Amino acid sequence: MIGRLIGACARRPFLVVTLSLLAFVGALVVMRKVPLDAIPDLSDPQVIVFTEWMGRSPDLVEDQVTYPIVSSLLAAPKVTAVRGQSMFGMSFIYVIFEEGTDLYWARSRVLEYLNTLRSRLPQGVTPTLGPDASAVGWVFQYALEDRSGTHDLAELRAFQDFNLRYALASVPGVAEVASVGGYERQYQVEVDPARLHAYGLSVADVTSAIRRSNREVGGRVIEMSGREYFVRGRGYLRSLDDLRRVAVGVDRRSGTPIRVADLGRVAFGPDIRRGVAESDGIGESVGGTIVMRYGENAEQVIARVRHKLDELRPSFPPGVQVKVVYDRSALITRAVETLRHTLVEEAIVVSLVIFVFLLHFRSTLVPVLTLPVAVALAFVPMWLFGIDSNIMSLGGIAIAVGAMVDAAIVLVENAHKHLESAPPGADRRKVVIAAAQEVGPPIFFSLLIITVAFLPIFGLDGQAGRLFKPLAFTKTFAMAFAALVSVTLAPALMTLFIKGRVRPEHEHPVSRALIALYRPFAWVALRNPRTTIAIGLAAVLSAVPMAMRLGHEFMPPLQEGDLLYMPTTFPNLSIEEAKRSLQIQDQLIRKFPEVERVFGKAGRSNTPTDPAPLSMVETVVKLKPREQWRMVETPRWWHGAPAWTHPALRVVWPDRHRMTWDELVAELDRTVRVPGWTNAWTMPIKTRIVTRIL
Repeated sequence: MIGRLIGACARRPFLVVTLSLLAFVGALVVMRKVPLDAIPDLSDPQVIVFTEWMGRSPDLVEDQVTYPIVSSLLAAPKVTAVRGQSMFGMSFIYVIFEEGTDLYWARSRVLEYLNTLRSRLPQGVTPTLGPDASAVGWVFQYALEDRSGTHDLAELRAFQDFNLRYALASVPGVAEVASVGGYERQYQVEVDPARLHAYGLSVADVTSAIRRSNREVGGRVIEMSGREYFVRGRGYLRSLDDLRRVAVGVDRRSGTPIRVADLGRVAFGPDIRRGVAESDGIGESVGGTIVMRYGENAEQVIARVRHKLDELRPSFPPGVQVKVVYDRSALITRAVETLRHTLVEEAIVVSLVIFVFLLHFRSTLVPVLTLPVAVALAFVPMWLFGIDSNIMSLGGIAIAVGAMVDAAIVLVENAHKHLESAPPGADRRKVVIAAAQEVGPPIFFSLLIITVAFLPIFGLDGQAGRLFKPLAFTKTFAMAFAALVSVTLAPALMTLFIKGRVRPEHEHPVSRALIALYRPFAWVALRNPRTTIAIGLAAVLSAVPMAMRLGHEFMPPLQEGDLLYMPTTFPNLSIEEAKRSLQIQDQLIRKFPEVERVFGKAGRSNTPTDPAPLSMVETVVKLKPREQWRMVETPRWWHGAPAWTHPALRVVWPDRHRMTWDELVAELDRTVRVPGWTNAWTMPIKTRIVTRIL
């Protein structure tokens, strides 16, 4: 059957090439629809329940809020674990579901259970669900700066919360825009206890009076002159003077109203701050984090956010600028470039090998043209199965590339062998078809066997399954399409391109030299089989001690291109001390020439996905391209030689190299040592995954 398929495709090359071209174009269209991200999401399906009860101690929040919610959600269907965390005024609950659970089904189940327990919670406490995002949802961060000094931190935070945040939240694929830093403006009344006592009032009286005065009510409809008018009472407070004139009571002696202004001071002030942001060691700033919706294309979401920011820039207040402090699209671009670079390298190497050993340029076009077709077609099932394009899935294609080109190489080489031995005047097409039918079926089934070899990986579950299944899927898809292309497109291209003079092996200079070199070794090995086997066995055994010393790690280290500095200190750190330490740390980091931008955060952003306390700092260090890093000197033995010998010796043993990642981190760690803080250097995506898994 495979032989007949090869013959049919080889006899109709133009039809096969046309259909392959249409399939290739369609695969390119589908390729753009495959979600693109840096690494696969290793976190479990989970829903975050966030509850705010400001001003209450952590133990009270635990007893009154966290415990009732956790105990109720334990009975929800498909729930494997419920983890609660209580802090000052806030409760974070993580509901972990079984593998494969649909996220939106899980969110609806959690909402059902929350509706049944609202009566068990304190008055005014309303649990809310976190954004429909995953552990790797933080894809973009920016900072608002005003170097002109025209706008203070309160005005920048107001612009972020009431203008920029809503505009960016409307971008498709954005689940939430989290604000951090600055001051949230409030109307504040500072009551004088002595005045309250003198008038015989309490704080509850003042609170009740302000609450009654800050409302609007509706009435009936009045008809006059054939028209109707709506009656309403307008009472919202719109300024500080409105708040000052609120009547709390009446002076019994004089009968005059007692206003809020008579009882204390009324002014604007900041809300309680549980987070502070700092930029480049210069001072406080306001920032925002784009949280991507679950299952979206990270690269496209970031591009839409950048486009939206460009549209909004003309409407910014004078002097206000947006500085990008973290952008994952750079890492995604490098991951895609790695695959593209691998494919180009493979095509060049295969072309050179075929040309050197066959001295036939047109034969090199067969594997060069079939390789991109098979790779592109592998993205079609990726899109159908909902597999993201990330480092692991692209790595599966890169691993398969070596085996994919082998089929075309064997087909071309066997065709040359048949043409060498063909009698003069033989039909070249028939010879090529016979050669393809001879080795085509074995090649097809050998590729399928290699494809089946990765099937045990599909039995993995949990974090291991989420990490390695994309690689196994893409390698399986690529090998399957390589097998299909080897018996359809490759024979058709062979009939089109394998033409002209074919050199016999005995006339080929490279083949003659290699055969002459190989023949003595083969003769000795065949004459002494026991000795040959013993030497091979000894070589294998000698590698055992080295294999025992090799380390092991669940996930290979990935250099994301940016650093995340996460020092911690003792609890109960004040906001002002956190701000002071944060600025010192950022100043020390910013002095490094390899650093392009520093954005530090102490405490939490205004999002349920960030439960960080004030005692933990998260500083994103945006690095310059590796080509702009410093050159570091390496001690060499020839440094003690006469100076006139150094230029010649430097060519053979260079004594300068570009600073490595580990050297930069080690130097940063030695420099940034603030008393009371414990350093930790990691990377943004890695940290998000680890913290959400643990």
